[in-house]
Amino acid sequence: MANLEHEEDALDKEKEDGGTKSHAQKAKELFMQGYNCTQAVVGAFHEEMNLDMEQTMKMVSSLGGGMGRLREVCGAVSGMFLVIGYFYGYADPKDFQAKSEHYARIQGLAAAFREENGSIVCKELLGAKGKDDSSVPDKRTKEYYKKRPCPELVERAAELVEEYMQQNPIPQS
Repeated sequence: MANLEHEEDALDKEKEDGGTKSHAQKAKELFMQGYNCTQAVVGAFHEEMNLDMEQTMKMVSSLGGGMGRLREVCGAVSGMFLVIGYFYGYADPKDFQAKSEHYARIQGLAAAFREENGSIVCKELLGAKGKDDSSVPDKRTKEYYKKRPCPELVERAAELVEEYMQQNPIPQS
């Protein structure tokens, strides 16, 4: 709850300042508040998706740390896919064309992220060696933020979503 209150304070300050933050800036700020990578990216778009922040954070919390700290697909990438799915995804399981188009869209975004960052896999992005079986997340300290590329990765993932949305009108349903 403290993080949600902190976010509301930050949003109130933003309104007072008269500025509008980009989704990328919001994503980075959310990560710096302690949200995981997926939560940060999805949280940056929660208002446009008309989703409650707390419920959204709970729903996507499992994907942080490369899916429950398994260090698989980067949480920022998962967040990017979730937001794109919300706006551009398909609902009819029999609509083969829509499914194909959506998978192509996701693969294109994955390729763009991979081209810029070298991978879409958390472990590779972190330069992690060996197996880490711990479910305990690292403490968010100054040292943590110094050695992690995550703030920049969530920022870039949100930028890729913004760019995609600017170039591709959201379909009316």
